[in-house]
Formats: sequence, C-alpha cells, structure tokens
Amino acid sequence: MKLSKLISSGLKFMQSKDYRFLILASLGLYNNWPDDKYLKRKFHALIGNNLDLDNPQTFNEKLQWLKLHNRRYDYTQLVDKYAVRKYIIDTIGEDYLIPLLGVWDDPDHINFDDLPNQFVLKCNHNSGLGMCICRDKSKLEIDSVKRNLKKGLEQNYYLTGREWPYKDISRKVIAEKYISDQEGIETLTDYKFFCFNGAVDCVMLCLDRDTSDTKYYFFDEDWNLKRYNLRGKAAPEGFTLPKPKGMDKMFEIARILSREIPYVRVDLYNCDGNIFFGELTLFPQSGFDPNYLSETDNYFGQLIKLEDIK
Repeated sequence: MKLSKLISSGLKFMQSKDYRFLILASLGLYNNWPDDKYLKRKFHALIGNNLDLDNPQTFNEKLQWLKLHNRRYDYTQLVDKYAVRKYIIDTIGEDYLIPLLGVWDDPDHINFDDLPNQFVLKCNHNSGLGMCICRDKSKLEIDSVKRNLKKGLEQNYYLTGREWPYKDISRKVIAEKYISDQEGIETLTDYKFFCFNGAVDCVMLCLDRDTSDTKYYFFDEDWNLKRYNLRGKAAPEGFTLPKPKGMDKMFEIARILSREIPYVRVDLYNCDGNIFFGELTLFPQSGFDPNYLSETDNYFGQLIKLEDIK
C-alpha cells in the first residue's frame, strides 16, 4: 500500500466511527456480539440509516429481519453449494446442474492431474473466497490455489453478515465443469432472478464480471428495462439488450425454485440456450446493498410479506 493511501486510511479510521467499526469487525473484534446488535451497527455503517427491526419497510431492512426470524432448517441445504445439488435434482432435474468433477474436505487431497484443462474450484459454504476459475491448467499455480482454498475453508462466513444458514454447513471444496456463454468467449453472464414467494419480479443481468466495469441491468419477464439502479436509471430511452434464448424457461425455473420462500435470488446461467443452475441466495449483499434506488429498496421491501411468516 502506498504511503499516501496508508495515511488516508489511518485518518479515516480515526475520524469515522462507521469505517472504524467495519475495519475492526473484519478483524473479528465483534464476533461475540448478539446478531441483532451486530446487524444494527453494520447496517448503519454501510447503509447510513438506523435499522428498524420492529417495523422494517425497505428490502435491505426486511432481509435483516428475515435473518433473525425466518430460520427454516432447510435453508442450510439451499445455500450449501454442494448439498443444494440434491434439491435441484429433486425439484427440476439433474440436467440443470453444472457437471460435478469432484468434492474434497481438504485441498491437499485434490489430484489436479485428474481434472480437465478447464474447471472451477470453490468452497461450498461462502461467497467467493478461495475460488479458482481455471481456463488453462498448464498456467495454474497449484500451491497458490491450495493456499487460497484453505483460506476459504477457514472463513466463518456466518460471522460476516450473520447469515445463519451458513453457520452449520459441513465445509468442502467442489470442482465443477467450466462453462461459458459461447465457445471462445471467456466471460459468463449471470442471470439473477428476484423472487418473492414464487413470484418473479425481474432478472438482473450481470455483464463483464471479470472486468473492472461490471454492468447490472434489470429486466421484467416481458423484457422491459426496469430502472431499479443507477445504471438502469441512466440508460437512454429505448435501451435494451438481446433477450437470450430460453429466457421464458428461466423465469419458470425461478418460479419453481422460489416457492414458499419469502425472498430468494435464483442465479442461473444460459450457455447458448442451455440453462444451468448457479446458486440460491437468500440475502444478496447480505442485505447491505446501497446500489438500489431508494424507490427500488422500498418497492422490493413491499413485495416481502413478513405477516405471512410463521
């Protein structure tokens, strides 16, 4: 880190209570705090408002409420990237799963010679730490990959945002087949469906994920642009993107997978019309996402019916 940046960070640490909390929280100083106290403090630090757990209204607020009060035992399976595969097989069928290449408790047990030239390695219990996207095995630094995976396995992902379903996952490393949108195209578009008890409001397209300029656009089922975020709001009149082949089927899959769940984001991939399941996300950005327009935060909040939760 450059000296000027180090000095700037130090001054910010001394002057900003919110920044200081986030740094100290990342170091584990608040791991013993009760969930509600921790969530209120982190919400203020990241969103800038006080978290109202007695009468939550916004999307971000209600996600925090759901963490504390909607603790269904099956959620642990749904967020486990390995265990969820059985749920997908039972619900929509094995054809929608990315082929599994292996599963291990310890990265040292991985035999890289048995893996193809391209593959993806990831932990089943977190959100990216330790992941390896291998496009050319001959260039892979295996020792570094193992070290990163071990760091990922050591992460207690529950503590970062108090997303309790991650607390009791049996941690593993899984290898999946490498997939891409088209042959020769390395970037993969994510299709993230915002689902409220089986009703799918929209899909968020995540473009250029491997660049510093990731783009997020929301579309409804009729493929109308929804101006839910700053990028969407700034898009010119008439802006659109090509509707992928099989999108209607993807909306139907999202409806099936989200039934009887107050809110879940269903993540899918579309490889030239071939649909693959990605993951189920109960708390996107852990409910600390400042990137929605305020009217979007309120609108999504209205779609979560807390009174229906027993």
